[in-house]
Amino acid sequence: MSADSSTATRRTGTRDVLRALRQPKVLAMLLLGFSSGLPLYLVGNTMGYWMREGGSELSAIGFLSWVGLAYSLKFLWAPIIDKTDVPLLGRLGHRRGWMLLSQIVVAAALAGMAIVQPQGGLVLFGALALVAAFASATQDIVIDAWRIEIADNSDELGLLTSGTQFGYRTALLVTDALILILAAYIGWSPSYWLMAALMGVGVLAALFLAREPAASQAPEVTQHAPLWTFSGLADAIAGPFIAFFRTHGTWALLMLAAISLYRLPDFVMGPMNNPFYADIGIAKEFVGEIRASIGLIASLVGIAAAGLSAVRFGFVPTLLAGAVLGPGSNAAFTWVAYTGGDPTVFSAAMAIDGFATGFAGTALVAYMSSLTSIGYTATQYALLSSFYALLGKVLKGLSGVAVEQLAVGRTLVEGYALFFLGTALAGIPALLLCLLLVRRNRAAGASSQTA
Repeated sequence: MSADSSTATRRTGTRDVLRALRQPKVLAMLLLGFSSGLPLYLVGNTMGYWMREGGSELSAIGFLSWVGLAYSLKFLWAPIIDKTDVPLLGRLGHRRGWMLLSQIVVAAALAGMAIVQPQGGLVLFGALALVAAFASATQDIVIDAWRIEIADNSDELGLLTSGTQFGYRTALLVTDALILILAAYIGWSPSYWLMAALMGVGVLAALFLAREPAASQAPEVTQHAPLWTFSGLADAIAGPFIAFFRTHGTWALLMLAAISLYRLPDFVMGPMNNPFYADIGIAKEFVGEIRASIGLIASLVGIAAAGLSAVRFGFVPTLLAGAVLGPGSNAAFTWVAYTGGDPTVFSAAMAIDGFATGFAGTALVAYMSSLTSIGYTATQYALLSSFYALLGKVLKGLSGVAVEQLAVGRTLVEGYALFFLGTALAGIPALLLCLLLVRRNRAAGASSQTA
């Protein structure tokens, strides 16, 4: 699929959009997006909140956030998912079999975390979080491939991307907001048990709604040497890279660089959000209520705006807009810190954060999806999404140390404020690279019109 689809998508009318939204695949995408997003914070930011309330040090919370590196290294085992079927479950189809297996493992690992708890030992607790993150990353590989392969054209890809982001952001609401309210009343462990049960949403979608994409049975996918042979292994490992650079030429490196830096501010700031709320004295019930109301509405509006922008203006201009909006939400939390957690300021910051992250996340996913090739869908998208997350997830492990160092000679709240401002400034390189991509996109459009 081409990233430069603005000319074609401008002909998409409102009736076409509404008609596409009524398709069963869109409902399946919503539910699979929910299943995909559910584990993310449970092995990340929300887990950090649980640990902080249990007395864990900020440095320990930051270091344990490295279990999220599984999401950034998923390209290492994505070729296996592209080229093999799951034993027994493979009868459901190439993509659906892997979906179901990964969802079952995620649910089991979350249940294990509920049993062990941080007080039962951080090593075992962290190991279970790592299993959940690994299985969740595997689920993401398959669902992303399914979303790209099931789309009939670039317009539908943009709509399905918005659909998965709606489901994904709803799951983030549940695991980043509603769970805080639940934990205040029933405790963290029962709340994690409930989250494990909610993985059943994805299981139901995989079993009854998601049909196997025709693209997964295309010759590019099915006609390949066995993975255990030299040629099959070489194609699985090198083929996605070769196809990507052959398609995008000398601009491939610029694309990868822009993708790798695009969400850096969010990733680096992430582990410190919930500890910040705890340290500044904002009750987790209030945090949950604001996220579930103002934050949810703002996020859904941001996702819808990005989806419509992708259909109307194209993937690259939408990507540029997200590069401007994304870091702005980080700066908003500096405002919260300097006002001492004022409820009105906090609510405004959550609205800004919800819209900005919803828009930027959808813009990036839509752009990366447009760059993949049939035959290597899972591996190429896993590679791209790993690029976008790897640097940020490596650096976020040091976020707790950064706040502690910035607080030396200052108050802890001032340390948080400077940290949030620094993460916002980290978005400038991505913005500059996106400007270059816009210029390249316009030049390519002008060349195609004169050809």
